[in-house]
Amino acid sequence: MRYFTKAEFACKCGCGFDSINHDLTELLDALRDHFEVPITVNSGCRCIDHNQAVGGAPRSQHLLGKAADVVVQGIPPRLVAEMAIQLGANGVKRYNTFTHIDVRDDEWHVV
Repeated sequence: MRYFTKAEFACKCGCGFDSINHDLTELLDALRDHFEVPITVNSGCRCIDHNQAVGGAPRSQHLLGKAADVVVQGIPPRLVAEMAIQLGANGVKRYNTFTHIDVRDDEWHVV
């Protein structure tokens, strides 16, 4: 990780789960290199309890440390999603204010 710390990906409930996938951090570093602006991680790792509390999917990639919901400073989520796909993200979903990016084994894109 060149631009991030493990703490940025830690479960927000404070349980200590912070085992983030290396492929995901490499992809996010490449995204940061491309846009040349800071990226904020809104949500990274989630334990089962926290995932349920925030309404996450039962089989969420956040539970595996393979997903992050991010905001790229000054860049619309649509452009972030498109670039994440180009950089090799297998799971991408664009929301109004952030982009979900993951490195799941199969492909799933909602842009």
